[in-house]
Amino acid sequence: MQPSDRVREDVREFTPYAPGLSMEEIKEQYGLTRVIKLASNENPLGASPLVKRVLARKADTVFRYPRAGNPALTAALAAFHAVPGDCVVAGNGSDEIIDLLVRVTCRPGQDNVVAFAPCFSIYVQQTRLCGVELRQPPLGPDFAFDLPALAGACDERTALVFLTNPDNPSGHAVPAGDIVALARSLPPRALLVVDEAYAEFAEPAERYSMLARFAECDNVVVLRTFSKLYGLAGLRLGYGAMPAWLADYLLRVRLPFSVNLLAEAAGLAALEDADFVSASLTQVRRGRELLAKTLTDQGCRVYPSQANFLMFKPPCPAPDLFTGLLSRGIIIRALKSYGLPELLRVSIGNNEENEAFLAAVKDILDHAG
Repeated sequence: MQPSDRVREDVREFTPYAPGLSMEEIKEQYGLTRVIKLASNENPLGASPLVKRVLARKADTVFRYPRAGNPALTAALAAFHAVPGDCVVAGNGSDEIIDLLVRVTCRPGQDNVVAFAPCFSIYVQQTRLCGVELRQPPLGPDFAFDLPALAGACDERTALVFLTNPDNPSGHAVPAGDIVALARSLPPRALLVVDEAYAEFAEPAERYSMLARFAECDNVVVLRTFSKLYGLAGLRLGYGAMPAWLADYLLRVRLPFSVNLLAEAAGLAALEDADFVSASLTQVRRGRELLAKTLTDQGCRVYPSQANFLMFKPPCPAPDLFTGLLSRGIIIRALKSYGLPELLRVSIGNNEENEAFLAAVKDILDHAG
């Protein structure tokens, strides 16, 4: 017997999630002492000073278990977004909520899940792991959402429909009104899961987010994360707003204490630091405008974005620009894993990082010409 014979056959074919290259890997590979990472859509200002102070104070409590269900955090989130408290579920990143939704609502071998192609790889992986069919209509021209095609891929056995708004890697977004219409057009059993990991960066955010219209639909789940705007990617904290009956089932099967004590404390503090949030939004929106204009002036095709990143097509082969940036200690995201080998994605950084990136792109393109 081979060791792999002890593993489910469908799992043997899995490929792991492909994260962006780490700063340590690039330092070692190119012999660099300084690396700029603009690949993972992290907060360019880091984490809130208030969060750092709270984490320092909480360090002595890490031998304790957190409260089951994280009631203080879910109550704060419910108040923050003006949704009912029994509709909020916190998770170990929004990835955990995605995993729970698939496992709780989808019957293996019977149901299907619908999402655009390309989409967030976690939708694909968790659907396959649960033995559920994934249907993927393509995005429209220039990565626009073909919402009629998304609805048209559904049938009476559709359990979940995933929509990332703004989308990754394009940054494209549609107004919440369009999503409400989509939700009302779905088959009775289908739940629409709107992944709003980047929704705070849209302008204006309230035009695009479904949280303000949560009460209008009884078949919508809205996902949010603390990893982007709040700068807590390393603590793994996310949440979902959903119908109360569904929240109850997720909490029944969620692993105990999956949101750790420090992550919960950090989330509570992050919600209070309005100044940090404002500064982060200003930094991202100004940087997004600067990078879009400068890359366009340098001959790149830049796709409109409502997120904290830009997707672009350079005037030279994308792998050449990607490798050239790596050799200069700047990491961005190649999009081959999305099936888009000719495109690149860059996160918005702080002022120094943005300037270094743009200077390096200019240098590479000048020499390529």
